[in-house]
Amino acid sequence: MKIRLLSLSPLLSLLAMLSLLSVAGCNSRAPERADRGGGESTGPISAIATVGMVGDIVKNVGGEHVAVTQIMGAGVDPHLYKATRDDVQTIMQGDIVFYAGLMLEGKMADTLIKVARNKPVIAVTEQIDESQLLEPEDFAGHYDPHVWMDVAAWSNCVDVVANSLSEFDPDHASDYSSNAETYKAQLAELHQYGLRSLGSIPEESRILVTSHDAFNYFGRAYGLEVQGVQGLSTESEAGLQRINELVDLLVNKKVSAVFVESSVSRKNIDSLVEGARSRQHEVVVGGELFSDAMGRAGTYEGTYIGMLDHNITLVARGLGGEAPELGMQGKLSTEH
Repeated sequence: MKIRLLSLSPLLSLLAMLSLLSVAGCNSRAPERADRGGGESTGPISAIATVGMVGDIVKNVGGEHVAVTQIMGAGVDPHLYKATRDDVQTIMQGDIVFYAGLMLEGKMADTLIKVARNKPVIAVTEQIDESQLLEPEDFAGHYDPHVWMDVAAWSNCVDVVANSLSEFDPDHASDYSSNAETYKAQLAELHQYGLRSLGSIPEESRILVTSHDAFNYFGRAYGLEVQGVQGLSTESEAGLQRINELVDLLVNKKVSAVFVESSVSRKNIDSLVEGARSRQHEVVVGGELFSDAMGRAGTYEGTYIGMLDHNITLVARGLGGEAPELGMQGKLSTEH
């Protein structure tokens, strides 16, 4: 595994720890199934996932053999999230831990590193080829972690989960492999829906303006120019200069809609709308996209496929393209 360090980066120590953690997750042999008090393992594997997009892969691949506990729920920003005492206890009690990686969960690094000494801790993005990763100039030499916005690229993470579960629980390896193939086929269908729907947006309207730079993979995959008010991490603040630049863009390009995000404050997007209006250009908020977190648990949008179906459909319709109101599977909530 290639470890990338920048000698002058202010995030050097954190990057080093996360790199070591990924190596531990990749290379250490998984322990036997956890003893649940009677000397024998009983019930499904207890898998811990940091964010919903990761948890959904584990649920689909693990099936009946795996019980998934998700640390961060709907509307939670993983860039800023710090593990609580209860979270740490939950992670410690699990059999195997999956996280996104690429520094998405940076504030949980210490917890994950400690847990990796005693059980498998796997970054699902660890085997994505570097050629598929984006490395923005303003992100201190690190990769953009929002890979799930490109369905085809995110599909590569499915095999990482399947292989990790198979190594941990070889008795059900064939089930994990079969489930992974089924899920990847569903993701391929979703990707094709994205290509069709977003490809129908008129050329002059293919500009996506959102709260922060979570949609660069989305833009690359589906042919959109993406502009975020904030940077890749929501820890960054949008300055007045950036707001003014985007107002100029909205006015000059006659952009008709901008989008808020479920896990980020909408105040900057409202500032864009007001700024454009002050220059006699009307821009509407085209709706709320899911960026760093999925929808509410138990809803279609609370799944990865539902999350991306929602985003693809909302953006396509908001920017003048063609997509069914209720999305690819006719399951989207009418409240979006």
